Amino acid sequence: MAQIRGTAGYNLGSQDNRFGGPGRADATNDPSPLEQLREQTNKIEEWLDTAADPIKQYIPAAGRFLIVCTFMEDAIRIMTQWSDQLLYLKDYRHIPWGLTHSFLFLNVVAMISCSTLVIIRKYTEYAVFGLIGVVITQALGYGLIFDLNFFLRNLSVMGGLLMVLSDSWVRKKFAPAGLPLPAEKDRKKYIQLAGRILLILLFVGFIWSGDWGIARILVSLFGLVACVMVVVGFKAKWSAILLVVILSVFNLVVNNFWTLHEHHPHKDFAKYDFFQILSIVGGLLLLVNMGPGSFSVDEKKKVY
Repeated sequence: MAQIRGTAGYNLGSQDNRFGGPGRADATNDPSPLEQLREQTNKIEEWLDTAADPIKQYIPAAGRFLIVCTFMEDAIRIMTQWSDQLLYLKDYRHIPWGLTHSFLFLNVVAMISCSTLVIIRKYTEYAVFGLIGVVITQALGYGLIFDLNFFLRNLSVMGGLLMVLSDSWVRKKFAPAGLPLPAEKDRKKYIQLAGRILLILLFVGFIWSGDWGIARILVSLFGLVACVMVVVGFKAKWSAILLVVILSVFNLVVNNFWTLHEHHPHKDFAKYDFFQILSIVGGLLLLVNMGPGSFSVDEKKKVY
């Protein structure tokens, strides 16, 4: 439109290039590599949206269920290994005998009740903060807070819980005027940003642990790019789906606890890691469903 206005009446809009090179119109019509990449990713996102239509309504429920899987499994493990848990807390953590019973009992009750509330979407805020409290108290009680891998994993689980909290605010009833309260909108965008950042910390821990090989390098590179895209909110849904696929395959191949003997020393560790990764996958599914939120490149592109 600017070209038409600028050349109307002067016969300048269709000048030939005397040197035989591309004209100005041809040069401006040639898309840049970034625009070509954006066009291709848009096509992929449209295809993914179309393919996910039949299951889209089930994604939020699946995400919430997967997020609390690790807490349900942990509650069952404590109940089935009650004596071993008491012995560990008393002999290795030097916690007085009566407090060990209270510590385990309160953790089991909190994990089962809060996980149930998250699944049925009742009192979600209290349930999320209750589960975050469980993560913190267990890190202190079991003395694992200074274990970097454990620390990053649990921060990622907390990121998934923040996505549950943000999802509950999306579904919350609005004010009578039909608009969300300003304070609620502000809380939501900050919580979504914090959830996105925390979710990818598990992958950071994955990159810095284990033996290196060609396959691990390739997966790490793809995953690292996807993590950066999730954090900045650029093609966040597409990159979250990529992380879901990578983590799911990794979980099935590496943390296959069901193939280990009942008394294998690494069985409990593999099971624990398996359900923790499931929780983070659940958080990523909620990100796919909700989008990255206001603090993201994707959202800014809609504005401008």
